[in-house]
Amino acid sequence: MDPIADMLTSLVNAQRVGKKRVAVPYSHFKKNLLTTLQEQGYISSVRVQESPKSKLVVSLAYDDFGNPKIRGVKRMSSPGGRMYARHAKMPYSYEGYGTIIVSTSRGLMDEKKARKDKVGGELVCAIW
Repeated sequence: MDPIADMLTSLVNAQRVGKKRVAVPYSHFKKNLLTTLQEQGYISSVRVQESPKSKLVVSLAYDDFGNPKIRGVKRMSSPGGRMYARHAKMPYSYEGYGTIIVSTSRGLMDEKKARKDKVGGELVCAIW
Protein backbone atom coordinates (compact mmCIF):
# COMPACT_ATOMS: atom_id res chain seq x y z
CA MET A 1 0.00 0.00 0.00
CA ASP A 2 1.40 3.36 -1.04
CA PRO A 3 0.16 6.32 1.08
CA ILE A 4 1.52 8.94 -1.37
CA ALA A 5 -0.33 7.36 -4.30
CA ASP A 6 -3.49 7.18 -2.17
CA MET A 7 -3.21 10.89 -1.36
CA LEU A 8 -2.67 11.87 -5.01
CA THR A 9 -5.63 9.73 -6.10
CA SER A 10 -7.79 11.33 -3.41
CA LEU A 11 -6.91 14.80 -4.74
CA VAL A 12 -7.76 13.89 -8.34
CA ASN A 13 -11.01 12.12 -7.43
CA ALA A 14 -12.15 14.98 -5.17
CA GLN A 15 -11.54 17.50 -7.95
CA ARG A 16 -13.40 15.39 -10.50
CA VAL A 17 -16.55 15.52 -8.39
CA GLY A 18 -16.12 19.24 -7.60
CA LYS A 19 -15.27 19.14 -3.89
CA LYS A 20 -13.79 22.23 -2.24
CA ARG A 21 -11.64 20.42 0.34
CA VAL A 22 -10.32 16.96 1.04
CA ALA A 23 -8.71 15.53 4.20
CA VAL A 24 -5.84 13.05 4.07
CA PRO A 25 -3.87 11.39 6.90
CA TYR A 26 -0.93 13.46 8.13
CA SER A 27 2.72 12.76 7.45
CA HIS A 28 5.64 15.16 7.23
CA PHE A 29 6.48 14.05 3.66
CA LYS A 30 2.87 14.55 2.52
CA LYS A 31 2.84 18.04 4.04
CA ASN A 32 6.02 18.95 2.16
CA LEU A 33 4.64 17.48 -1.08
CA LEU A 34 1.38 19.41 -0.72
CA THR A 35 3.30 22.62 0.05
CA THR A 36 5.28 22.10 -3.17
CA LEU A 37 2.02 21.56 -5.10
CA GLN A 38 0.66 24.76 -3.55
CA GLU A 39 3.73 26.69 -4.75
CA GLN A 40 3.13 25.29 -8.25
CA GLY A 41 -0.54 26.40 -8.13
CA TYR A 42 -2.19 22.96 -8.22
CA ILE A 43 -3.90 23.40 -4.84
CA SER A 44 -5.08 26.51 -2.99
CA SER A 45 -3.91 25.79 0.54
CA VAL A 46 -3.02 23.08 3.02
CA ARG A 47 -3.37 23.10 6.79
CA VAL A 48 -2.87 20.62 9.62
CA GLN A 49 -5.96 19.67 11.60
CA GLU A 50 -4.81 18.69 15.09
CA SER A 51 -6.63 15.76 16.65
CA PRO A 52 -5.66 12.38 18.09
CA LYS A 53 -4.96 11.37 14.48
CA SER A 54 -3.82 14.52 12.70
CA LYS A 55 -5.02 15.20 9.17
CA LEU A 56 -4.02 17.48 6.34
CA VAL A 57 -6.94 19.51 5.03
CA VAL A 58 -6.32 20.46 1.40
CA SER A 59 -8.27 23.24 -0.33
CA LEU A 60 -8.47 22.36 -4.01
CA ALA A 61 -7.86 24.84 -6.83
CA TYR A 62 -10.03 25.39 -9.89
CA ASP A 63 -9.58 27.70 -12.87
CA ASP A 64 -11.92 30.58 -13.80
CA PHE A 65 -14.27 28.21 -15.65
CA GLY A 66 -14.55 25.75 -12.77
CA ASN A 67 -12.22 23.16 -14.29
CA PRO A 68 -9.85 21.36 -11.91
CA LYS A 69 -6.21 22.47 -11.92
CA ILE A 70 -5.09 18.85 -11.49
CA ARG A 71 -6.00 16.89 -14.61
CA GLY A 72 -3.97 13.80 -13.78
CA VAL A 73 -1.17 12.36 -11.70
CA LYS A 74 1.29 9.53 -12.08
CA ARG A 75 3.26 8.05 -9.21
CA MET A 76 6.76 7.51 -10.56
CA SER A 77 8.53 5.91 -7.57
CA SER A 78 6.79 3.33 -5.46
CA PRO A 79 7.82 1.66 -2.21
CA GLY A 80 8.88 -1.43 -4.19
CA GLY A 81 10.57 0.34 -7.07
CA ARG A 82 12.33 3.62 -6.59
CA MET A 83 13.24 5.77 -9.60
CA TYR A 84 16.22 8.09 -9.38
CA ALA A 85 17.66 10.55 -11.89
CA ARG A 86 20.74 12.74 -12.05
CA HIS A 87 20.23 16.38 -13.01
CA ALA A 88 21.53 15.75 -16.54
CA LYS A 89 19.09 12.83 -17.06
CA MET A 90 16.10 14.48 -15.39
CA PRO A 91 12.94 13.76 -17.44
CA TYR A 92 10.92 16.66 -18.78
CA SER A 93 7.28 17.21 -17.91
CA TYR A 94 4.61 16.17 -20.37
CA GLU A 95 5.00 18.37 -23.47
CA GLY A 96 5.78 21.36 -21.27
CA TYR A 97 2.54 21.01 -19.29
CA GLY A 98 2.63 19.87 -15.72
CA THR A 99 5.59 19.18 -13.53
CA ILE A 100 7.59 16.35 -12.03
CA ILE A 101 8.23 16.49 -8.29
CA VAL A 102 11.72 15.38 -7.23
CA SER A 103 12.91 14.54 -3.73
CA THR A 104 16.48 15.84 -3.49
CA SER A 105 19.02 16.35 -0.75
CA ARG A 106 17.81 19.97 -0.67
CA GLY A 107 14.15 19.01 -0.22
CA LEU A 108 11.23 18.57 -2.58
CA MET A 109 11.29 20.62 -5.78
CA ASP A 110 10.09 20.50 -9.36
CA GLU A 111 12.28 19.14 -12.14
CA LYS A 112 13.04 22.59 -13.57
CA LYS A 113 14.50 23.83 -10.29
CA ALA A 114 16.40 20.55 -9.80
CA ARG A 115 17.95 20.89 -13.26
CA LYS A 116 18.83 24.54 -12.59
CA ASP A 117 20.40 23.75 -9.19
CA LYS A 118 22.16 20.70 -10.69
CA VAL A 119 20.83 18.23 -8.15
CA GLY A 120 19.29 14.82 -8.79
CA GLY A 121 17.08 12.68 -6.64
CA GLU A 122 14.09 10.40 -6.42
CA LEU A 123 11.29 11.04 -8.91
CA VAL A 124 8.20 11.19 -6.70
CA CYS A 125 5.34 11.93 -9.09
CA ALA A 126 4.27 13.69 -12.25
CA ILE A 127 1.29 16.03 -12.15
CA TRP A 128 -0.47 17.88 -14.93
